[in-house]
Amino acid sequence: MRENRAPPDTDFGFSRVPLGDKQRLVDDVFHRVARRYDLMNDLMSGGLHRAWKDALVTVIDPPRSARPFRLVDVAGGTGDIAFRVAAAGGSGTRASVIDHNGEMLRVGRERALQSGLDEAVTFVEGNAEALPVADRSADACSIAFGIRNVPRIDRALAEAWRILKPGGRFVCLEFSTVDVPGLDALYDAFSFNVIPTIGRLVVGDAEPYRYLVESIRKFPRPEAFAAMLRDAGFRRVSHRVMSGGIVALHSGWRL
Repeated sequence: MRENRAPPDTDFGFSRVPLGDKQRLVDDVFHRVARRYDLMNDLMSGGLHRAWKDALVTVIDPPRSARPFRLVDVAGGTGDIAFRVAAAGGSGTRASVIDHNGEMLRVGRERALQSGLDEAVTFVEGNAEALPVADRSADACSIAFGIRNVPRIDRALAEAWRILKPGGRFVCLEFSTVDVPGLDALYDAFSFNVIPTIGRLVVGDAEPYRYLVESIRKFPRPEAFAAMLRDAGFRRVSHRVMSGGIVALHSGWRL
């Protein structure tokens, strides 16, 4: 007789929830903040997120020519990374934003139309663990501040490897661990006290931002995440920390 088992637990911030519930809870968080998501990024980081994303685009390095180049930006939401890559690349550069949250995608499509990038950037609803993208069809795959929200990170990394062409590059920008004495305490105080307050004032709800802060603290350290990339098949894996360890930029190649 087959035994009925509950799905294993996973992290949701500092809480433990059934694995099957995490995606729904994450979707609810981003549904509530979608319209003010980009404004909140500026307020929470003091504008630093722009420099971090510029560094990611520099690593992706789209060609400035008509040579075809395809980026798949996973959990790309409102399209910030995709727009930056499309603007940095030449006429052959195209970007596909894959996100599980319909409200974030609606905001992204509106931005694409307003900026005249609706032909260069497309938005597709999909799951990071089962990307609606053909094998070996992308020149680059990126995910910025989204990998920690995926229930099964190993599956998302396997999918990124699957869709990349040989010679393609995976680039991940994610919050990390502050190890600078003094800065770590200041960062914690800002994260747990100021950010939820800003969320309440700007978005009308502190809880989504309390979750986001908690999820950052649960994410693996850079060395541990680099090991996960190697396990997924990536080679020439590297990372560099920025802003005192607030974020880390990870990279791996499909060779």
